[in-house]
Amino acid sequence: MWAVFQPLLEGGDAFPFGAAFPKSTFELHWFSSQPPYVACDGGRIVGMYKMGANYPDHGAHVASATYAVARPAQGRGIGRLLVEHSLAQARREGFLAMQFNYVVGSNAAAMALYRKLGFAIAGTLPQAFRHRELGLVDAFVLHRFLEQE
Repeated sequence: MWAVFQPLLEGGDAFPFGAAFPKSTFELHWFSSQPPYVACDGGRIVGMYKMGANYPDHGAHVASATYAVARPAQGRGIGRLLVEHSLAQARREGFLAMQFNYVVGSNAAAMALYRKLGFAIAGTLPQAFRHRELGLVDAFVLHRFLEQE
């Protein structure tokens, strides 16, 4: 999983963490509570997500997730499958909504996907992300309710 995540950090265009982000911190975040979900192609991990409560206690009814798709696998619908799976999983676990706290506005593919899947911008974090090529860009808080089956 580190082999998927680490090159994305080096890209400097989607995650708030830089290329020097330690593998030990990655492992702590991704493996500390619920196990992550992975998408495989030919026995190789090509995408993954981690989901859980956005906040404890009074905010525990809202889920949040972090997704990563390997650069060579991007554009093949894997991100969509991961997000759709996480929404269904969140419903199964009894969450009422899904919220993303920090989506980089210049990540056009992610923003388009989230909007197609019913997310709306709940807040703007002006110039919150220092993009390697574009300079300071906005990040967004995205939210959607989960319809209960």
